[in-house]
Amino acid sequence: MTNQQTRAAIVTGASRGIGAAVARRLARDGVAVVVNYARGRAEAEALVDAIEADGGKAVAVQADIADPAGIASLFDAGEKAFGGVDILVNNAGIMKTSPIAQTEDASFDAQVAINLGGVFRGMREGARRLREGGRIINFSSSAVGFLQPGYGVYAATKAAVEAMTRILAKELGARGVTVNAVAPGPVETALFLDGKSEAQIEAITRMIPLGRLGQPDDIAGLVSFLAGPESGWVNGQVVRANGGAI
Repeated sequence: MTNQQTRAAIVTGASRGIGAAVARRLARDGVAVVVNYARGRAEAEALVDAIEADGGKAVAVQADIADPAGIASLFDAGEKAFGGVDILVNNAGIMKTSPIAQTEDASFDAQVAINLGGVFRGMREGARRLREGGRIINFSSSAVGFLQPGYGVYAATKAAVEAMTRILAKELGARGVTVNAVAPGPVETALFLDGKSEAQIEAITRMIPLGRLGQPDDIAGLVSFLAGPESGWVNGQVVRANGGAI
């Protein structure tokens, strides 16, 4: 890759929340962005418009990462629009909480298909198609360390992502491609807030030494570092960004 060549990134699940913040931050860093969405077309297109209005480059691309063809179509779009892909951010995920004894097969299957299967296929496609010196940034969760009741299946999918992150980092090291994971704690997004009472949210906030919930931009800043040149010696790591809660 020449110095004049624009780096390009795929961000899955980028129509809102942390994914949208990551896409905005990478665009500000001068990275062209494939904004992936599954159903939020209007939100994704509005994000692309905002990035372009700020002088960045972006395209919105619909793809279901639970579908084996979904990730490949995102790389196809990135190569068509920007000539290649340098960064893959495996952000898309779902969270369905319930005690293990009460977890339905459909809930288990959906979380495994998206949180684990989608990330696996992203890592596989990235290993095959990222340009030399690329970056793969997976999303885990601090739920892996919290080990709270109700999070059994969700935490298990994220623990598997962490294992694959460390292994793929060793497999791709010779190409200069780094593979790391970000494991956010409680971040003020719909994914976290939905289904929680104000009292529950206040109790969780009290557990965080910094005294506040995370914001999407907190996580986007970390992704920016891992995607950039300064992180070239950081590989096979899981960074728990949670305000010191664990």
